[in-house]
Amino acid sequence: MPDRIMTVNAYTTLDLLDGRAEGHGFEEEAFATLDVTSPRKEPDHVSLQLELDNTELEHLPAHADSVTLSAEQARTLAADLEEHAARVEGNGA
Repeated sequence: MPDRIMTVNAYTTLDLLDGRAEGHGFEEEAFATLDVTSPRKEPDHVSLQLELDNTELEHLPAHADSVTLSAEQARTLAADLEEHAARVEGNGA
């Protein structure tokens, strides 16, 4: 992925996903990278970053989206992911 914004290495959470960008009047699909991190020294938040492979996009410039979560918000997200993963597994997917 040329012009990569995020660093991708052996510690990246998920380095090859099917991603999608949707905007007013367009929808594009591309490979994506998703990473969850926290500061090494005195961690006070969790960061969630997503980057789509810009070589596959026509409407968006190279960029990465990120959100900063408190520990409580990260746990809420994790619980919701677990709930939906169980639902998908229960459906035989």
